[in-house]
Amino acid sequence: MGSKVVEPIDRRFEVTATVERDRLYKADTATPKKSVMLMSAGILAMVVGFGAMTGASLGAWYTWDQAVAQDVVTPDDAAIPETAVRGPFTMWAQADIITHHQLDRTGGLYYSQMDRVVPAVDESGRQVIDENGETVMVPNEARAAWLDATALTTALSLGIVSYALAVFAFVTGLTLVVTGFVFLHIRRHAVLL
Repeated sequence: MGSKVVEPIDRRFEVTATVERDRLYKADTATPKKSVMLMSAGILAMVVGFGAMTGASLGAWYTWDQAVAQDVVTPDDAAIPETAVRGPFTMWAQADIITHHQLDRTGGLYYSQMDRVVPAVDESGRQVIDENGETVMVPNEARAAWLDATALTTALSLGIVSYALAVFAFVTGLTLVVTGFVFLHIRRHAVLL
């Protein structure tokens, strides 16, 4: 009677041990593929992250270096007065004051709001008349000055965008490095089935 009861328990133990052995075998054979994938993703994320951080640093340095080479100082009526133009805030202050001064010179008119040609005037301020009795028209120099102002403010704005892009690339790179570290940490400590 005792042997009949022991036999089903032994058989149940054998089945449980076989199922457990198969489960462990499957886990052991599946884990390396997942671990290699996590390791590859982690290393790739870290490499791309360090590359983005390096590119961002070099881009910001190049913009700074070009600003130093120009040796521009904001005027005393700028938002940031009498300061060397180097970073994004001084670039913005310089671009803003260039636009402000140009609007003062043109009576508050932008390039597109001004006439292409204006009547020529002599030293006394009277219009010059040609031999046919018509007013002599000349290019509007005040309007043409907007081209210089626009070129300068565009270059300064491009510098600001370059700094903003460098910050974005650096933060993205840092995020990728942390993500890569997390992937490698998960690979080392997680039990993958």
